[in-house]
Amino acid sequence: MIPDPVREAIEPITGSIQRSGTVGGGCIAHATRLESRQGQFFLKWAEGEAGQTFEAEAEGLYALRQAARGLDLLVPESLDFNNADARPGYLLMEWLEPGRPEPDDWQRFGRALAELHRVDVAEGGSGPYGYSFDNWIGSKPQQNDWMTSWPEFFGEKRLRAQAELVRERSAWNAAWDAPLNRLISRLPEILPETPQRSLLHGDLWAGNALATSDGRFALIDPAVYVGHSEADLTMTELFGGFAPAFYDGYREAWPVDSHYPERREIYNLFHLINHLTHGPGYAGQVERVLNRFGI
Repeated sequence: MIPDPVREAIEPITGSIQRSGTVGGGCIAHATRLESRQGQFFLKWAEGEAGQTFEAEAEGLYALRQAARGLDLLVPESLDFNNADARPGYLLMEWLEPGRPEPDDWQRFGRALAELHRVDVAEGGSGPYGYSFDNWIGSKPQQNDWMTSWPEFFGEKRLRAQAELVRERSAWNAAWDAPLNRLISRLPEILPETPQRSLLHGDLWAGNALATSDGRFALIDPAVYVGHSEADLTMTELFGGFAPAFYDGYREAWPVDSHYPERREIYNLFHLINHLTHGPGYAGQVERVLNRFGI
């Protein structure tokens, strides 16, 4: 059931809503497919802290959509949004019809993602890492203060900041403090100091890559920032769900170097720390990476 205040806010765009149905996959906000005389729409809505995320999500979608112009890649258009105040927050988007991808579709997606990562995000492709506003990764705030050193940004604004968030939520083991500090101090040895700046999706697991009925993929639910392209690519490997042809397409457009396997563990540590609040099953993986690199 769509809350009345949300319905009243969006019907000037959608027209009178004739029917709605729940869409699976979301775990933070309610997700609904709408049908009206104006067509089909996708609506997310939530109350409380989750309802505060929609403005940043809409702006992230806009940034990706602008960067993806001319590429073989979709980003849904944000039509209206509002963060929670006296009414629930919501995000209204165009509806994209899901499809079943073929291997060739996966390869085109990989190639398109690499091309998106190659889009210059500043004159000459140089400059600081971060973003012009803070946003959210899942249900947690994400700090994006600009920094000129990529290892410093990733160490402080990703690893340390995320560890402090999960500590506040009683999911961090204090015994990990020392190896985390050692790892952060070693990052200049492991990560490139000034990699080419790429606009990143920021939370690119399989659930945020939507195969559509026209054979293209769409990027949804972003946590955008400017950083090293590998931080997106490595997350696609963390939980699986991406076909081998995807990696063939990506590497065809942008080959990875010999240091990629080591950096993959560092970049995915951020997401493993983020998932500590989802249950104890991630603690062993976090500890393994910290023990390997925090020596």
